[in-house]
Amino acid sequence: MQKEEENNNLVKEPYTEYGRYTYADYLTWEIDHMVELIKGKVFRQAAAAPRRIHQEISVKITSQLFATLKGRKCKVFSAPFDVRLPVKSRKHEDINTVVQPDICVVCDPEKLDDLGCVGAPDLIMEILSPSNNKKELQNKYEVYEESGVLEYWIIHPYEKTLLVYTLTDRKYIPSRLFTLGDQVPSQCIEGFVLDLDELFEGLE
Repeated sequence: MQKEEENNNLVKEPYTEYGRYTYADYLTWEIDHMVELIKGKVFRQAAAAPRRIHQEISVKITSQLFATLKGRKCKVFSAPFDVRLPVKSRKHEDINTVVQPDICVVCDPEKLDDLGCVGAPDLIMEILSPSNNKKELQNKYEVYEESGVLEYWIIHPYEKTLLVYTLTDRKYIPSRLFTLGDQVPSQCIEGFVLDLDELFEGLE
């Protein structure tokens, strides 16, 4: 009986045309593909799994970060992993942005709980795909900057480029566009340097 009541409380599909939602709503949804909330608005991810090149890049970077961070308090996480960016408080009903970055590094253990991360990670990386460029470049940029993410890396796997935004005086400052031949160090994760030749090697 209790199981039936729980199922009745689940919303199979959130409305996206109107209304605003919170993390409390998000936890009630039962849907078969990933969604994110950005300032209360629902963004659906493509139903299909990420493309092979996307996954290869994610595995390469995550593995390198894991090795770099071994023995340190910073931890690396890859999607699916909920990052809640609260405005008013840590209460579920007060949080209206929940994203799942492709890769993130969290150096404050107090921000981690069983549901994921509450507050801004130190570093976020997004790997672009044909379907998500606008969301990453515009909507997520704004909430990452406002929330205090120290570095936001955008990787374009098909153009083989990387753009880094570094938070300075609460505003993002863009790097030049990095490409093959560049080695890119992180300013907030000591010892992490991404070699773009190695990253994009064999990815066709």
